Amino acid sequence: MTKTNPLFPEFPQFGDFAKTFSQYKMPGVDVETLVAAQRRNIEAVSAANQLAFEGLQAVWHRQGEIMRQTVQEASDMLGQMMTVTTPEEKVAKSAALSKMAFEKALSNMKELAEMVAKSNYEAVEVISARVSDSIEELRGSIPTAKKAAGKR
Repeated sequence: MTKTNPLFPEFPQFGDFAKTFSQYKMPGVDVETLVAAQRRNIEAVSAANQLAFEGLQAVWHRQGEIMRQTVQEASDMLGQMMTVTTPEEKVAKSAALSKMAFEKALSNMKELAEMVAKSNYEAVEVISARVSDSIEELRGSIPTAKKAAGKR
């Protein structure tokens, strides 16, 4: 029974692809090596996607925490404002609380931006490592291709 690709059922799995194309004898082309390299490419993209998704989940989680903290802090600030009696004290307290809220918002934005940057960096590192490996694989296959071409 032929397995099908769950994402694209009309296309066979890698093993069937390799078997199908290995029937065509192309000098200098090792179909198994080609398929294995493409499998590693797909695995690298999948790993990078997983890292990006996990990073996104962490950002969403942190945004939720920030929202809860912000609501609690806003409630606390309103409580503090209610205890102030004179207009001058209200203005001074309001200015101090506004400055604290602004600084906290900037800190939170910086934290979230750093989380996104870290997640992106990790995902790109996986792809970058795979590209380097692919280049090395290509370099290693060039002498094989030259030898096969010379035997014709």
